[in-house]
Amino acid sequence: MRHELTIARHIAAPPSAVWDAWRDPAKLAQWWLPAPLACRVVQLDLHPGGGLETLMREGDGEWQPHVDACILDAVPEQRLVWTTALTAGWQPVEPWLALTAILTFEAQDGGTLYTSRVLHRSPEDAARHEELGFHDGWGTVVGQLAALLERPG
Repeated sequence: MRHELTIARHIAAPPSAVWDAWRDPAKLAQWWLPAPLACRVVQLDLHPGGGLETLMREGDGEWQPHVDACILDAVPEQRLVWTTALTAGWQPVEPWLALTAILTFEAQDGGTLYTSRVLHRSPEDAARHEELGFHDGWGTVVGQLAALLERPG
């Protein structure tokens, strides 16, 4: 069994545009959750020890927790690493699903190879995340990111 789940996709936009879609809260809110869910960015500090916190809402329902994470590494236009085992300021927590996401943005063929490697504590946690729809969910949001960045104008 494995501890890691991965999604990769070529996006027809440069790494600078992909990084900007992560750096800008208004842009992140447009693609970070599978439609029709709505996303609210509460905190986005892309530096080691900074926070990534988002909420989600379906329709007119109440806002619910989505991600509350600590940034471990942030190299503009190259890499973003965050974990749900910590929150902003390196505060330890016990999330419902501990994971570390390693996102890379590699210039390739006039665009970006966007890769999400998601590490889990155990093969069982990885299997649980996969059963909950990792590939559909993370794949959908990467598709939404691509659509945001690849549309004309």
